[in-house]
Amino acid sequence: MMTPEDFVRSVEDGLKLSKRIYVGKDRAVAPPKIPVMMDKCLMDAFLPKSPMVYAIISNPGIVDNPDIPSYQPHVHGRCDPPALIPLQMNRIELQVDCFFDNVFVQIIGSWRVHCVMGSKSCDCLIALPMGEQGSILGVEVEVHRKSYATEITEMKDIKDEDKEARPENGGYLKPSIFTVTIPKVDGGAILSIRANWMQKSICNNGEFFMGVPFSFPEYVIPLAKKLPKKEKILLNVNSSSKSEIICKHTSHPLQEVSRESGKLSFAYETEVLTWTHNDFTFSYVVLSGHISGGLLLQSPSMHDVDQRAMFSMYLFPGNKQSMKVFKREVVFVIDISGSMEGKPIQATKNAIFSAINKLEPKDSFNIIAFNGEIYVFSSVMESVNEDTIDKACQWINSNFLASGSTNISQALNKAIEMVSNSTGVIPLIFLVTDGTVEDERHICEAIKSEGIVGGTISPRVHTFGIGLYCNHHFLRMLSILGRGGNDAAYELDSIETRMKNFFIKGLSTVLANISLEAFDNVCELETYPFHVPDLSCEGLWTISGRYIGNLPDFVRVEGVLGDLSKFVVDIKTHNTNDIPLEKVCAKQQIDILTAQAWFSISKQMEEKVSKISVQTGIVSEYTRMSLLETTRAVCQPTESPAAGRKKQGSKKANSQQKGEKESERRVILPSLGIGFGSLAATTENIAPGAEEQKLPEAAEMIINAASNCCGRLYGDCCCMCCVQCCSRMNNQCAVALTQLCTALACFGCFECCAAVCCSGEDQ
Repeated sequence: MMTPEDFVRSVEDGLKLSKRIYVGKDRAVAPPKIPVMMDKCLMDAFLPKSPMVYAIISNPGIVDNPDIPSYQPHVHGRCDPPALIPLQMNRIELQVDCFFDNVFVQIIGSWRVHCVMGSKSCDCLIALPMGEQGSILGVEVEVHRKSYATEITEMKDIKDEDKEARPENGGYLKPSIFTVTIPKVDGGAILSIRANWMQKSICNNGEFFMGVPFSFPEYVIPLAKKLPKKEKILLNVNSSSKSEIICKHTSHPLQEVSRESGKLSFAYETEVLTWTHNDFTFSYVVLSGHISGGLLLQSPSMHDVDQRAMFSMYLFPGNKQSMKVFKREVVFVIDISGSMEGKPIQATKNAIFSAINKLEPKDSFNIIAFNGEIYVFSSVMESVNEDTIDKACQWINSNFLASGSTNISQALNKAIEMVSNSTGVIPLIFLVTDGTVEDERHICEAIKSEGIVGGTISPRVHTFGIGLYCNHHFLRMLSILGRGGNDAAYELDSIETRMKNFFIKGLSTVLANISLEAFDNVCELETYPFHVPDLSCEGLWTISGRYIGNLPDFVRVEGVLGDLSKFVVDIKTHNTNDIPLEKVCAKQQIDILTAQAWFSISKQMEEKVSKISVQTGIVSEYTRMSLLETTRAVCQPTESPAAGRKKQGSKKANSQQKGEKESERRVILPSLGIGFGSLAATTENIAPGAEEQKLPEAAEMIINAASNCCGRLYGDCCCMCCVQCCSRMNNQCAVALTQLCTALACFGCFECCAAVCCSGEDQ
């Protein structure tokens, strides 16, 4: 799979190449201007910020208007890597369905291959940027006589030769951008695309905010005489609560369609001359002055692999001002190994500075930095005041120096020791790491042995992973066993923001030691997570699961409030058919079961995850996404009865006459899971986001030399300019130019030979 930097360069090359497209003499349909990349920080301008489709161009000679050929001179050479020309978009619809903090997004649109000759074809790349914690659900494509659809396939059903999928078939360009390649699309053809994914909304003080990438660049506007284009947005909100919902913000002028108790529907449809330049954002508030919630029940479908009844329970924290957070003892356990050098450790420092300043005078804190050794800010828990905060900031700046190996166990044991005898407070441990260690299961076993004793509150372990070299499933399991929260930053630019929100949510516990009374009377109960987490005023509390038996009309929820008083509330149960619980709960269940499968080394649990993944269409570590290509036969013209009798024995002919499927082909995409970390990368202190593969030094020299010279010529010259210039040369000038180019080429070969072959180094 290409890197984001390679992708940006390919799009930039594609936009330059698109200048070859002849659009007619009418100036009203001149192609839009291409943004000028003046600074490296502007490189993100070419990463997709909305659903996009690109023509993959290896042979620049096929680039032309399929409707109005311009008969341009032939272009010699090929684009390596291929250029990406953004296709023009003819139609776009967006449908968003919100359930709790889950957001299901569907995009329907059509794109035209406007940049390839009608007699030629090219592969097309679909790029889908997704919102908060996005996860692809499926893509369907219709083009001419072919259709494509993604499917989830179990690993046992994949042939060994297909398991090593080609990166160019698709995958994640970035953790938030999914791509898939559609092969051999004819010039002038229209791709009709339907894509689905799920993401999360952010909950803060009772307000839910969600954003969908929906900002289209100017160069996807069809080159036509200001033809009107239709944008359509549908939004449905179902909080499953009886409380009133109030819309707080929207990026587009939505019109309210319907309103019921706990439900809202909006629509936006208009004709536009240019596509929207704003992402679709929406926020709403569920009015609740105190802790409230509900318990939803649903019977399984006929095709469900698990025939036990489903449930999903949620709690709203209510108004933040009416909630009292606990007195806190906080220990920050921070990885400062060599791989944290640079942006990871600086972002972590900034997030800790912010978190310490949010503590109150009644709280206490400490800081442990670890690599192969541990470094402790203070031998005792320090009270929060200006003096200790200043000392802590100075200590962090002096001691957060990335170096050494990774040893989580020693630092975590020290943190537990510091807060294990706490009373009247909630002990919080925040673990931040970017690496994998050998004794991860032993660490989980040690945390598992820590439990709630009497009415006390055991240490809560919150975990945060950076990059893809740490084992995120280990960190999730550790947080479940420690009744804490878990989050991750897979991209360097998101570390500071995500970590700040992670600390804020973990520090905002308003209800702890939550227990559910009614579930004691049901059979074969399975809950996700299996340890009930605490309720934070900065998020929605949800658990889900399966059971056999009958639940009463009300379920009693008990817990401990921030002032250490007992909390009791009766939550009403009701059956629901307007919320797809199976899909709403599937992502949480897959994540937790995967962590359990890793911890217990259970093949049976891995198979269970695979079945849920296939059933719900949500990717997992134990399944792969594939692209199924279906080619429909061309219907034959009506023939005479005699001719029909002659071909009656031909099965293929009968199939074509009926318009039945002619053939199917399946392409396996690369794994879409995050993996189980890399002990080798951690041992070698490879930084998060670093390139695993690097070209040999000699190859780099040749490529750099070529890109410096030829790339500059490519950017400043076009084929027509070269032809016109050469046509005006006399014979003597042409001979001299040929000799000069030959000499320069020889000098380049000598230099490469001297550097690579004759350097005196042992080969």
